[in-house]
Amino acid sequence: MARNQQEEVRALQDTIYVLGGKWKLPIINSICNGNTRFKEIQQSIPGITARMLSKELKDMELNNLVKRTEDRDAVIPILYESTDYCKSFGPIITEMINWGISHREHIRNKKTNTTV
Repeated sequence: MARNQQEEVRALQDTIYVLGGKWKLPIINSICNGNTRFKEIQQSIPGITARMLSKELKDMELNNLVKRTEDRDAVIPILYESTDYCKSFGPIITEMINWGISHREHIRNKKTNTTV
């Protein structure tokens, strides 16, 4: 099925709306790397405040990216996990990480070559 440019732009805007901002992708990455408790997630992401993490987790729960499980009888009463829907984004995150590493290297090489 052919897509027109307007459909592609709308799709990109939807993706950016759900996953955009400074914190959502690092939160997803943290949870997918096994951090399920609030403090673990916060400590794994440099610079994020508890208030911002709480806000982002609530937003991500509304968008079916994370599941919040509460067990008041447990030692750790609240756990976060990525949903299957969120996991479908995993290969894209991996490619974004790879591209980011490559980009950083590209920029370093460019600076090295221009200062010689």
